[in-house]
Amino acid sequence: MQIINEIVEVETDAGINIYNITPNLTKIIEASGIKTGQVLVFSRHTTTALAINEYEERLLEDIKVYLRKLAPESDKYLHNDLHLRTNIPPDEPMNAHSHLMAMTLSTSEVIPVVDGKLGLGTYQSVLFFDLDGPRKRTVFVQISGV
Repeated sequence: MQIINEIVEVETDAGINIYNITPNLTKIIEASGIKTGQVLVFSRHTTTALAINEYEERLLEDIKVYLRKLAPESDKYLHNDLHLRTNIPPDEPMNAHSHLMAMTLSTSEVIPVVDGKLGLGTYQSVLFFDLDGPRKRTVFVQISGV
């Protein structure tokens, strides 16, 4: 059995953005030579997330509206009381809403690898959410199999 670790870098835009990283994963799996196994995809930030869903423009807008309703940026959050916190970076944003949105999604996904390809359904894509951009983000990818 082989285990291969890779990093996918994503330069994100401001606000809530959703990126289809399925093509990145497909390339990594093809280069690995693994035919049967699984791929773990892990989001390495507290204001980012992953999900498997359809990558369709109008659905993506619906998802953004839904997330904004769950954790409105305009609400009051203790995390945003920067003057009351200790040990914060000088560029710390007021982003409690982004942390809360991320918690409603997932930090990782595991997808089967079958015949050297992602075992996704017809309309499924692996979606990476940046809820607090713009930033340079990384996604950890681990493929295991034979």
